[in-house]
Amino acid sequence: MDNTESMNPKKFTRILVGVDDSPDAQLAFRYAMNRAKFDDAELVICSVLESDNMNIYQALSKDYVHGQRADLQKHLQQYQKLAERFGINKVKIIIGEGDPGETIVKKIIPEAKPDLLVVGSLSQSGVRKYFGSQAAYMAKYSPISVMIVR
Repeated sequence: MDNTESMNPKKFTRILVGVDDSPDAQLAFRYAMNRAKFDDAELVICSVLESDNMNIYQALSKDYVHGQRADLQKHLQQYQKLAERFGINKVKIIIGEGDPGETIVKKIIPEAKPDLLVVGSLSQSGVRKYFGSQAAYMAKYSPISVMIVR
């Protein structure tokens, strides 16, 4: 076993990171940025607009949904600028709608074709269920490697 090459960890080419406002999502984002820079990988930053947290009137209002989506887009663009300033050459953002775990596994992963998914671990209480409560679902059903950051 002289070949040290066989001992090298897997190198990723496209990393998908799920972000929200929880502290461990910030940690996940920092981990994903560092890994993307180290591997010279593309970084895809995603978030999910959770329609189940809207009341029926909000969900039926195109203006409300469009406003929420526009806010989320701005938020993700801030993450994108941070990653670009950090020195990552290829950064892209994706917004999904629905249940975070399912949306990421069934829609965003097939669309983005990443080889690593990075998410935070903790579930937040309060107004929204954040990605963390979905981490076990994503780890179980994701077709790619999943890094859950604490």
